[in-house]
Amino acid sequence: MTMPLDEMRRDLEAEQAALEARVAPLPPAVWETPTPSEGWAVRDQITHLAFFDAVATLAIADADGFARELASAMADFVGYEARYLARGRAMAPPALLGWWRGARRGLLDAARALDPKSRVPWYGPAMSPLSFLGARLMETWSHGHDVVDALGLARAETDRVRHIVFIGVRTRAHSYAVRGRPAPSAPVRVELTLPSGAAWAEGDVAAADRIRGSAVDFCRVVTHRRHVDDTRLSVVGPAAREWMLIAQAFAGPLAPGRTPGQFPIGRRSS
Repeated sequence: MTMPLDEMRRDLEAEQAALEARVAPLPPAVWETPTPSEGWAVRDQITHLAFFDAVATLAIADADGFARELASAMADFVGYEARYLARGRAMAPPALLGWWRGARRGLLDAARALDPKSRVPWYGPAMSPLSFLGARLMETWSHGHDVVDALGLARAETDRVRHIVFIGVRTRAHSYAVRGRPAPSAPVRVELTLPSGAAWAEGDVAAADRIRGSAVDFCRVVTHRRHVDDTRLSVVGPAAREWMLIAQAFAGPLAPGRTPGQFPIGRRSS
Protein backbone atom coordinates (compact mmCIF):
# COMPACT_ATOMS: atom_id res chain seq x y z
CA MET A 1 0.00 0.00 0.00
CA THR A 2 1.55 3.26 -1.10
CA MET A 3 0.29 5.88 1.30
CA PRO A 4 1.94 8.54 3.44
CA LEU A 5 2.02 7.72 7.12
CA ASP A 6 0.34 11.01 7.96
CA GLU A 7 -2.67 10.02 5.83
CA MET A 8 -2.94 6.73 7.69
CA ARG A 9 -2.63 8.55 10.98
CA ARG A 10 -5.43 10.96 10.01
CA ASP A 11 -7.67 8.06 9.02
CA LEU A 12 -7.01 6.35 12.36
CA GLU A 13 -7.82 9.55 14.20
CA ALA A 14 -11.05 9.95 12.23
CA GLU A 15 -12.14 6.37 12.95
CA GLN A 16 -11.49 6.86 16.66
CA ALA A 17 -13.43 10.14 16.71
CA ALA A 18 -16.38 8.53 14.90
CA LEU A 19 -16.65 5.84 17.56
CA GLU A 20 -16.35 8.34 20.40
CA ALA A 21 -19.20 10.34 18.87
CA ARG A 22 -21.36 7.21 19.19
CA VAL A 23 -20.50 6.30 22.78
CA ALA A 24 -19.91 9.67 24.49
CA PRO A 25 -23.63 10.59 24.76
CA LEU A 26 -24.68 7.20 26.15
CA PRO A 27 -26.24 7.15 29.64
CA PRO A 28 -24.10 5.31 32.20
CA ALA A 29 -26.46 2.33 32.37
CA VAL A 30 -26.11 1.72 28.63
CA TRP A 31 -22.37 1.22 29.02
CA GLU A 32 -23.24 -2.06 30.77
CA THR A 33 -25.12 -3.44 27.74
CA PRO A 34 -23.76 -6.85 26.66
CA THR A 35 -22.15 -6.95 23.22
CA PRO A 36 -21.78 -9.88 20.79
CA SER A 37 -18.33 -10.58 22.30
CA GLU A 38 -19.24 -13.01 25.04
CA GLY A 39 -18.81 -11.56 28.53
CA TRP A 40 -18.01 -8.08 27.27
CA ALA A 41 -20.22 -5.04 27.76
CA VAL A 42 -19.97 -1.79 25.82
CA ARG A 43 -17.55 -0.45 28.45
CA ASP A 44 -15.24 -3.43 27.92
CA GLN A 45 -14.94 -2.67 24.21
CA ILE A 46 -13.77 0.87 24.99
CA THR A 47 -11.49 -0.42 27.75
CA HIS A 48 -9.84 -2.77 25.27
CA LEU A 49 -9.18 0.10 22.86
CA ALA A 50 -7.85 2.38 25.60
CA PHE A 51 -5.49 -0.24 26.95
CA PHE A 52 -4.07 -1.36 23.62
CA ASP A 53 -3.77 2.15 22.21
CA ALA A 54 -1.58 2.88 25.24
CA VAL A 55 0.41 -0.31 24.69
CA ALA A 56 0.79 0.60 21.01
CA THR A 57 2.37 3.87 22.09
CA LEU A 58 4.77 1.89 24.23
CA ALA A 59 5.63 -0.36 21.28
CA ILE A 60 6.57 2.70 19.21
CA ALA A 61 8.42 4.65 21.88
CA ASP A 62 9.98 2.03 24.17
CA ALA A 63 10.84 -1.35 22.68
CA ASP A 64 12.25 -2.68 25.97
CA GLY A 65 9.16 -1.57 27.86
CA PHE A 66 6.95 -3.25 25.28
CA ALA A 67 9.01 -6.46 25.53
CA ARG A 68 8.25 -6.57 29.25
CA GLU A 69 4.55 -5.96 28.52
CA LEU A 70 4.55 -8.77 25.97
CA ALA A 71 6.21 -11.15 28.41
CA SER A 72 3.52 -10.38 30.98
CA ALA A 73 0.80 -11.13 28.44
CA MET A 74 2.39 -14.38 27.29
CA ALA A 75 2.92 -15.59 30.86
CA ASP A 76 -0.79 -15.45 31.70
CA PHE A 77 -3.02 -14.04 28.99
CA VAL A 78 -6.24 -14.76 30.88
CA GLY A 79 -4.99 -12.85 33.91
CA TYR A 80 -3.57 -10.11 31.69
CA GLU A 81 -6.94 -9.54 30.06
CA ALA A 82 -8.76 -9.74 33.38
CA ARG A 83 -6.55 -7.02 34.86
CA TYR A 84 -7.08 -4.45 32.13
CA LEU A 85 -10.82 -5.17 31.98
CA ALA A 86 -11.05 -4.76 35.76
CA ARG A 87 -9.38 -1.37 35.44
CA GLY A 88 -12.01 -0.18 32.99
CA ARG A 89 -14.88 -1.67 34.98
CA ALA A 90 -13.81 0.34 38.01
CA MET A 91 -14.21 3.61 36.07
CA ALA A 92 -17.29 5.71 35.49
CA PRO A 93 -17.92 6.26 31.76
CA PRO A 94 -16.47 9.82 31.71
CA ALA A 95 -13.24 8.57 33.28
CA LEU A 96 -13.07 5.65 30.88
CA LEU A 97 -13.53 8.01 27.94
CA GLY A 98 -10.79 10.19 29.38
CA TRP A 99 -8.46 7.19 29.54
CA TRP A 100 -9.16 6.33 25.94
CA ARG A 101 -8.75 9.93 24.76
CA GLY A 102 -5.37 10.16 26.46
CA ALA A 103 -4.23 6.83 25.06
CA ARG A 104 -5.31 7.82 21.56
CA ARG A 105 -3.55 11.14 21.80
CA GLY A 106 -0.35 9.46 22.93
CA LEU A 107 -0.51 6.97 20.07
CA LEU A 108 -1.16 9.59 17.41
CA ASP A 109 1.63 11.78 18.75
CA ALA A 110 4.08 8.88 18.83
CA ALA A 111 3.10 7.92 15.29
CA ARG A 112 4.34 11.26 13.97
CA ALA A 113 7.91 10.23 14.75
CA LEU A 114 7.75 6.83 13.05
CA ASP A 115 10.31 6.04 10.37
CA PRO A 116 8.36 4.52 7.44
CA LYS A 117 11.15 1.95 7.00
CA SER A 118 11.15 0.83 10.63
CA ARG A 119 9.42 -2.17 12.19
CA VAL A 120 7.12 -1.90 15.19
CA PRO A 121 6.96 -4.87 17.59
CA TRP A 122 3.58 -6.29 18.52
CA TYR A 123 1.91 -9.41 19.91
CA GLY A 124 2.35 -11.12 16.56
CA PRO A 125 5.12 -10.42 14.04
CA ALA A 126 6.66 -6.94 13.96
CA MET A 127 4.93 -4.69 11.45
CA SER A 128 5.69 -1.78 9.20
CA PRO A 129 4.36 1.54 10.56
CA LEU A 130 1.63 1.60 7.90
CA SER A 131 0.47 -1.89 8.81
CA PHE A 132 0.74 -1.11 12.52
CA LEU A 133 -1.49 1.96 12.33
CA GLY A 134 -3.81 0.16 9.93
CA ALA A 135 -4.18 -2.59 12.53
CA ARG A 136 -5.12 0.00 15.16
CA LEU A 137 -7.76 1.35 12.79
CA MET A 138 -9.04 -2.19 12.25
CA GLU A 139 -9.29 -2.69 16.01
CA THR A 140 -11.20 0.56 16.43
CA TRP A 141 -13.60 -0.32 13.63
CA SER A 142 -14.09 -3.90 14.87
CA HIS A 143 -14.76 -3.11 18.51
CA GLY A 144 -16.92 -0.20 17.43
CA HIS A 145 -18.89 -2.69 15.34
CA ASP A 146 -19.62 -4.69 18.48
CA VAL A 147 -20.90 -1.54 20.18
CA VAL A 148 -23.29 -0.58 17.38
CA ASP A 149 -24.46 -4.19 17.06
CA ALA A 150 -25.26 -4.25 20.77
CA LEU A 151 -27.10 -0.94 20.79
CA GLY A 152 -28.68 -0.95 17.34
CA LEU A 153 -27.00 2.33 16.45
CA ALA A 154 -26.60 3.66 12.93
CA ARG A 155 -23.15 3.25 11.46
CA ALA A 156 -21.90 5.53 8.71
CA GLU A 157 -19.26 3.54 6.84
CA THR A 158 -16.47 5.29 4.96
CA ASP A 159 -13.68 4.35 2.60
CA ARG A 160 -11.42 4.03 5.63
CA VAL A 161 -12.43 0.37 5.51
CA ARG A 162 -9.97 0.00 2.62
CA HIS A 163 -7.22 -0.32 5.22
CA ILE A 164 -9.03 -3.30 6.75
CA VAL A 165 -9.58 -4.84 3.32
CA PHE A 166 -5.85 -4.58 2.67
CA ILE A 167 -5.02 -6.33 5.94
CA GLY A 168 -7.72 -8.94 5.36
CA VAL A 169 -6.30 -9.91 1.99
CA ARG A 170 -2.70 -9.91 3.20
CA THR A 171 -3.49 -12.18 6.16
CA ARG A 172 -4.98 -15.04 4.17
CA ALA A 173 -1.95 -17.23 4.95
CA HIS A 174 -2.09 -16.21 8.62
CA SER A 175 -5.66 -17.50 8.82
CA TYR A 176 -4.28 -20.95 8.02
CA ALA A 177 -1.11 -20.66 10.08
CA VAL A 178 -3.05 -19.85 13.25
CA ARG A 179 -4.78 -23.20 12.76
CA GLY A 180 -1.52 -25.04 12.11
CA ARG A 181 -2.36 -25.52 8.45
CA PRO A 182 -0.18 -24.80 5.40
CA ALA A 183 -0.89 -21.73 3.32
CA PRO A 184 -3.09 -22.46 0.29
CA SER A 185 -1.71 -22.26 -3.23
CA ALA A 186 -4.93 -21.64 -5.15
CA PRO A 187 -5.28 -17.96 -6.08
CA VAL A 188 -8.40 -16.04 -5.12
CA ARG A 189 -9.51 -12.87 -6.90
CA VAL A 190 -11.09 -10.26 -4.60
CA GLU A 191 -13.32 -7.60 -6.14
CA LEU A 192 -15.03 -5.25 -3.72
CA THR A 193 -17.00 -2.01 -3.69
CA LEU A 194 -16.05 0.62 -1.11
CA PRO A 195 -18.76 2.69 0.62
CA SER A 196 -18.14 5.58 -1.81
CA GLY A 197 -18.83 3.27 -4.76
CA ALA A 198 -15.15 3.06 -5.72
CA ALA A 199 -13.82 -0.34 -6.78
CA TRP A 200 -11.09 -2.26 -4.93
CA ALA A 201 -9.57 -5.35 -6.50
CA GLU A 202 -6.61 -7.64 -5.99
CA GLY A 203 -5.50 -11.08 -7.09
CA ASP A 204 -5.09 -13.02 -10.30
CA VAL A 205 -7.73 -11.84 -12.77
CA ALA A 206 -7.81 -15.35 -14.23
CA ALA A 207 -8.44 -17.04 -10.87
CA ALA A 208 -11.42 -19.40 -10.82
CA ASP A 209 -12.06 -18.66 -7.13
CA ARG A 210 -13.53 -15.21 -6.50
CA ILE A 211 -14.98 -13.04 -3.78
CA ARG A 212 -17.18 -10.14 -4.84
CA GLY A 213 -19.36 -7.68 -3.02
CA SER A 214 -19.29 -5.02 -0.36
CA ALA A 215 -15.94 -4.08 1.17
CA VAL A 216 -17.76 -3.64 4.48
CA ASP A 217 -19.08 -7.21 4.34
CA PHE A 218 -15.57 -8.48 3.57
CA CYS A 219 -14.23 -6.55 6.58
CA ARG A 220 -16.96 -7.98 8.79
CA VAL A 221 -15.94 -11.51 7.85
CA VAL A 222 -12.16 -11.14 8.25
CA THR A 223 -12.58 -9.42 11.64
CA HIS A 224 -15.07 -12.04 12.89
CA ARG A 225 -17.98 -9.60 13.11
CA ARG A 226 -20.12 -11.67 10.72
CA HIS A 227 -20.19 -15.21 9.45
CA VAL A 228 -19.83 -15.16 5.68
CA ASP A 229 -23.31 -16.69 5.32
CA ASP A 230 -24.77 -13.63 7.01
CA THR A 231 -23.39 -11.30 4.34
CA ARG A 232 -24.16 -10.61 0.70
CA LEU A 233 -20.69 -11.56 -0.47
CA SER A 234 -20.55 -13.69 -3.60
CA VAL A 235 -18.05 -16.45 -2.80
CA VAL A 236 -17.22 -18.64 -5.80
CA GLY A 237 -15.01 -21.72 -5.60
CA PRO A 238 -13.76 -24.00 -2.81
CA ALA A 239 -10.59 -22.02 -2.04
CA ALA A 240 -12.53 -18.78 -1.66
CA ARG A 241 -15.18 -20.45 0.48
CA GLU A 242 -12.62 -22.10 2.74
CA TRP A 243 -10.78 -18.80 3.24
CA MET A 244 -13.93 -16.93 4.19
CA LEU A 245 -14.87 -19.63 6.69
CA ILE A 246 -11.54 -19.38 8.56
CA ALA A 247 -10.41 -15.79 7.86
CA GLN A 248 -8.73 -14.03 10.78
CA ALA A 249 -7.13 -10.69 10.00
CA PHE A 250 -5.91 -9.90 13.50
CA ALA A 251 -2.88 -11.15 15.41
CA GLY A 252 -3.03 -13.50 18.34
CA PRO A 253 -4.32 -17.03 18.91
CA LEU A 254 -7.21 -18.64 17.10
CA ALA A 255 -10.41 -16.82 18.01
CA PRO A 256 -14.03 -17.92 17.53
CA GLY A 257 -16.03 -15.95 15.04
CA ARG A 258 -19.75 -15.41 14.69
CA THR A 259 -22.06 -18.31 13.96
CA PRO A 260 -24.22 -18.54 10.83
CA GLY A 261 -27.64 -17.04 11.43
CA GLN A 262 -26.45 -14.88 14.32
CA PHE A 263 -26.90 -11.73 12.19
CA PRO A 264 -29.14 -12.81 9.30
CA ILE A 265 -28.86 -9.60 7.30
CA GLY A 266 -28.30 -11.10 3.87
CA ARG A 267 -27.47 -14.21 1.99
CA ARG A 268 -24.40 -15.65 0.33
CA SER A 269 -24.52 -16.49 -3.32
CA SER A 270 -22.02 -18.81 -4.99
